Amino acid sequence: MQVVVTGQGYVGLPLAVRAAEVGHQVVGYEIDRRRVGTLAGGESHIEDIPDARLRPLLASGAYRPSADPAAVVGFDLAVITVPTPLRDGVPDLSHIEAAGEGLAAYLRPGATVVLESTTYPGTTEELLAPLLEKGSGLLAGPDFHLGYSPERIDPGNPAWRLENTPKIVSGIDGESLRAVDGFYRGLVERTVPVSSCKEAELTKLLENTFRHVNIALVNELAVFAHDLGIDIWEAIDAAATKPFGFMRFSPGPGVGGHCLPIDPSFLSWRVERALGRSFRFVELANDVNTHMPEYVVRRLMEAFNSRRMAVRGSRVLLLGLAYKADTSDARESPSARVAELLLDFGAEVRGADPHVVDDISTDARLIRVEATADEIAVSDAVVLLTDHSEFDYEAILEHAPYVLDCRNRLSGANVDVL
Repeated sequence: MQVVVTGQGYVGLPLAVRAAEVGHQVVGYEIDRRRVGTLAGGESHIEDIPDARLRPLLASGAYRPSADPAAVVGFDLAVITVPTPLRDGVPDLSHIEAAGEGLAAYLRPGATVVLESTTYPGTTEELLAPLLEKGSGLLAGPDFHLGYSPERIDPGNPAWRLENTPKIVSGIDGESLRAVDGFYRGLVERTVPVSSCKEAELTKLLENTFRHVNIALVNELAVFAHDLGIDIWEAIDAAATKPFGFMRFSPGPGVGGHCLPIDPSFLSWRVERALGRSFRFVELANDVNTHMPEYVVRRLMEAFNSRRMAVRGSRVLLLGLAYKADTSDARESPSARVAELLLDFGAEVRGADPHVVDDISTDARLIRVEATADEIAVSDAVVLLTDHSEFDYEAILEHAPYVLDCRNRLSGANVDVL
């Protein structure tokens, strides 16, 4: 088929590449012209898609990145994988709207449109369908197929990839479901059909809300356990030996990426707007996880105080600017907030991350460095925020005068663990 994937980020690029590998002719539509140019040159910005996997598809013409809206003409199936950020606590669906309007101009009878972007239940049928109908003059269902299939991409996970992660699929009617299911069955090992788009949309939010709430639980426990003089990490290790009824979650400096800081709030917003009630679990989890960077800074200040030092004028090295180990994904990373707070307190803050090269969300006052032995040694404190495998942990232990380890990677006389 002629396939269009709108958005070539952490979700769209792996999907486009996989679709091209199984035999579709794929256009990767992306409004960022710089990203299009990089992809066209055979350079991937996603760790999960190495250049060696991308280049043969470019050479054969099976995959073609483009910033030209007319490049989508003649599509049989289009997938929307654009961002859905929050703006002042309200879901911003402007990217979905723009993608829908762009596709509508080229929508043909019998074609299929699938939304993958995370959003609140009802978006596919209540927002996207009318946009497509208005712009095309066709009717969703009788004239074209429409469905929702939530993305389950986990950047940097070598075990669970697009191909072997079960894919939730849905459609606005039986024919749409068959079209959506048929496409994804050619890409992944297993599809999981659900009865409507709203159930599929809720499935995604349920998955991320589950993680968000449980991470908030262990984060708050970590704060209390420290004040009580209890090793939370040992307690988690012990609890994880139970073969049933417990799932391990670990504390950290906060949550990042699109899924946890943003997605549960879509559900909370929808509940408030539709039912007039608050989703208390989400609101509580938001409060706990959002304030973890402040707790990290507080712990560092306590460590400085115990050494008769001040944060102002100190030199602090932050290790890891991505939100997740061994990825370049710095979206909503708690590291940015930790850096901002320390800079506001007058510290000289330096950040090292072998994966994050160009992150516009990081405070401009942050000095980027490499985590060399010399850089570690001249720092008054090292804060391990993201435990990339590339970091030399022996060098950190040997040369750092003090380490605040937010990931339980180190142990030693100069180390405090979150």
